[in-house]
Amino acid sequence: MDELIRRRVYGADHDDPDPGPRTGHDYRELVAGPLDGLLLDVTGWSEERLREGAPLATEIGSHGPGGHAWYGPRPGDPGHWDWSGDTP
Repeated sequence: MDELIRRRVYGADHDDPDPGPRTGHDYRELVAGPLDGLLLDVTGWSEERLREGAPLATEIGSHGPGGHAWYGPRPGDPGHWDWSGDTP
């Protein structure tokens, strides 16, 4: 958990004085792509949704503002979600 404390959570404001993970929440690490290294809070997500992955809004992907980066669970390592591409 110590390594997670210094990490930023996807969706946290840039000026948030504490953009890191919260106790009692469940996170996945985003790997590669525009959101590489961020943590995704998946607290309360269903098993089905966790298997499917998610399109995450980002302005820094290949489609700019309004675009999404697709991330999904890594086979055999569901704590890491790999980037599979950007969509408008």
